[in-house]
Formats: sequence, structure tokens, C-alpha cells
Amino acid sequence: MEAPTDSDLCTRIRRSEQALMGHHEAVLRAYGLTMTQYTVLLALAREGGMSGAQLARSCGVTQQSMSSVLANMETKDLILREASPVHAKVQIATLTEAGRALLDRAYQEVIILERALTEAFTPAEHAALCSLLERATEVLIQQTRGA
Repeated sequence: MEAPTDSDLCTRIRRSEQALMGHHEAVLRAYGLTMTQYTVLLALAREGGMSGAQLARSCGVTQQSMSSVLANMETKDLILREASPVHAKVQIATLTEAGRALLDRAYQEVIILERALTEAFTPAEHAALCSLLERATEVLIQQTRGA
């Protein structure tokens, strides 16, 4: 069996993801946020009210984990949860003004990395990299479904 090398695509993707997550976690820590909490704030800002199950899928965590995340965020007054008008047992989370303000402040720092990455490539390289990453993501999703 061959051991993975630094030139393997999976190794490179993993290293990039670890660097990205490390950066985001360091930035978000200053705002008292975890990556999952930040992702919840982003999802709610983009989509409006969402259930815990929808947020769990969006963030790639279990519903049990999301339940804990949402309880913590509600305690911090970042979100509000109310019963769904459609299903009484389902709670819909929405951003509070405090949650939106915190997201806005944190995003101003997170976007600095996005801009730096964009500037590191020519427009053609950027477009090609985005396309290649999308294709790689599709392969990863297909392989996961087949596992």
C-alpha cells in the first residue's frame, strides 16, 4: 500500500481546507464565534428563518450538534427561535439585531482573506481554479454517495 504524498490531490485539498479553517477560526475567536455559529449566522442572513434540521444540513453537522449550537446562540441573543406556523414542533431560527451586527463585524475581517485569495490570481486563473474546485467537489460528493 502506498502512503499519501504531498503531491496527492486529496492531501493538497485537505491542507488548503485546514489552512482556511485555521484562519477563519482565529478570526472568529475574537468575536466569540465558532465556525459553525458563523455559518449559522451566514445561512440565516442569506435564507431568512430556518429550522434546526435545515441549518444542520447547511452546516454539515448533526441535528443534535445543531440543537446545542442554537441553544448557545439563543442564550447569547444572536438568534431567536419561534414555533413554525406550519409545524408546531419545529422551531424556526432567525437572526436578532445583535446577531446581524456581530455577523457584519466578523464578515468584514473574513472577507479580507477572500480578497487576498482573489488578488493572488489573475481573473482567468481565478475562474479556472473555481471551476476545478467545483469539479473536484462533485467527484468527492459522488464518491461519498458510493461509499
